[in-house]
Amino acid sequence: MSIAQQIKQATAKAIESLYNVSLAENVILVNATQPAFEGDYTVVLFAFVKQLKKSPDALGQELGSYLVSNYPQLFTGFNVIKGFLNISVKDSYWLVFLQQQYQNPQYGMAEKKGGKVMVEYSSPNTNKPLHLGHLRNNFLGWSIAEILKANGNEIVKTCIVNDRGIHICKSMIAWQLFANGATPESTGMKGDHFVGDYYVKFNDAYKAEVEALTAQGVAKETAEKQAPIMLGAQKMLLDWEKGDMGVMALWEKMNGWVYAGFAETYNKIGTDFDRTYYESQTYLLGKDLVDKGLEKDVFYQKEDSSVWIDLTQDGLDEKIVRRKDGTSVYITQDIGLAVDKYEEYHCDKSIYVVGDEQNYHFKVLKLICQKLGLPSANGIFHLSYGMVELPTGKMKSREGTVVDADDLVAEMIAISKQKTEELGKVKDFTPAELTELYNTIGLGALKFFLLRVDPKKKMVFNPEESIEFQGFTGPFVQFIHARIKSILRKTVSQGETIPAIDTNGTLLPLEKAIIVELELFPSIIHDAATEYDPSKIAIYVYGLAKTFSSFYSELSIANAETVEKKALRLQLAQLTAHVLKTGMELLGAGVPERM
Repeated sequence: MSIAQQIKQATAKAIESLYNVSLAENVILVNATQPAFEGDYTVVLFAFVKQLKKSPDALGQELGSYLVSNYPQLFTGFNVIKGFLNISVKDSYWLVFLQQQYQNPQYGMAEKKGGKVMVEYSSPNTNKPLHLGHLRNNFLGWSIAEILKANGNEIVKTCIVNDRGIHICKSMIAWQLFANGATPESTGMKGDHFVGDYYVKFNDAYKAEVEALTAQGVAKETAEKQAPIMLGAQKMLLDWEKGDMGVMALWEKMNGWVYAGFAETYNKIGTDFDRTYYESQTYLLGKDLVDKGLEKDVFYQKEDSSVWIDLTQDGLDEKIVRRKDGTSVYITQDIGLAVDKYEEYHCDKSIYVVGDEQNYHFKVLKLICQKLGLPSANGIFHLSYGMVELPTGKMKSREGTVVDADDLVAEMIAISKQKTEELGKVKDFTPAELTELYNTIGLGALKFFLLRVDPKKKMVFNPEESIEFQGFTGPFVQFIHARIKSILRKTVSQGETIPAIDTNGTLLPLEKAIIVELELFPSIIHDAATEYDPSKIAIYVYGLAKTFSSFYSELSIANAETVEKKALRLQLAQLTAHVLKTGMELLGAGVPERM
């Protein structure tokens, strides 16, 4: 139990003992004391003043006296300032904590709780390669899954591939018209890039055909419907739905090219899934649920035979769930897939990592599932995130102006190579070690930068800024970790253990500052899991790296004043290295042993 939790527990007992009032521990607010004031943790008193009929100062004095008197093993003193009770924690508490945890390889990880969570992310279309927006999605989904796992949950990582529909037909017909039999192998291109190029070629040809028709006097709206290449794509979609053998064969071949390309990218960026669903296998799901919804009066049928749900009483509007020709819409498929996922895995929660442009869709999905009484309904959660843009603005896949994921990863690795060589500290590395180092730094910088921002916020990605070795970046954290490992290699002989420390000793302010920060790590993971926010981990490891940098610049480890201080600082260094490594790994970023 963290010291903050112990303070909450002790405060609740103090209030019950002094005032005969029972309070739940979770209503007691405890924060780290502001640097300008004396103390380690602060109990906020305003919430209890009215109920306990005490002035803030009187309440603070009485509670503080009780805590120091009844918990001498924890607290050494207190002060009260304007409704805030600042408590000083005994040095022995921090020293015992350090002695117990510095060799614990599982420090920060919660025990398994039994909760099962599905996290769905990535969800690519097979008409184009992954781009910068997909990277934020992949990194966010993967990191959330790992953070939830670290918080004690059982995790199922899933992906739904959008492998059918007009988008892939556009690439298919463009390949038929313009490829002359070319393949990824014959052109030396990755399969997803190859197919994506034909999606761009389709749009170029479509635009040209619309312009040609309008030049002949055809109205633009009519021209957009009558352009031959669009008609060809629409026919191809109908033929696919009828199971035309030639169309199906081309669809399978081109999707196969894309999957090979995706697999290469996923392997490079460290994304993995326990289960992959394909829209071509799920798009008919949910039709039977529409009939059940009609029987329960959840849905209603219009005169043209289309089926709808009225959500106006829920602050939304009417939503179609089955077209008049009997075909399903996206929301219907999603309802059916939600049921299938639940029946297969029985997860308590199903998290959809999807951009904020789909906020409305997921509100509707959850409401419909709840109104149908589906067992999967209450567990549906949309992890909505803001779009990622470049300093130059938004990206457009139809116009071929997106930042390709593979190109960006390669650029990040190249920048990491350049920046590392400028520092000139890797002359003794082998070529293989250098390749691994550049990959670790480049990908670490990319992941850290994309995850350091609250998911709900839009963000602008700047490759050069993300890879600086100073400031709020992944490479800074990686550098501090490598420095600590270097200190440990030089100070502790291989096979030697760090001596035990005197748990009744005293701490210097910088020593204490690091231990206090290290003790927060499990609660940071808990908060990041509860709020589905990896930026909390990124902010924390950056702060810890900064604190260690200040500590190391002021206090020597190898030449500490006493043998006891040397042991203390070595234990501090070892636990800090572990926490930095673990925190970065929860973001999907590696940390080098040296750099």
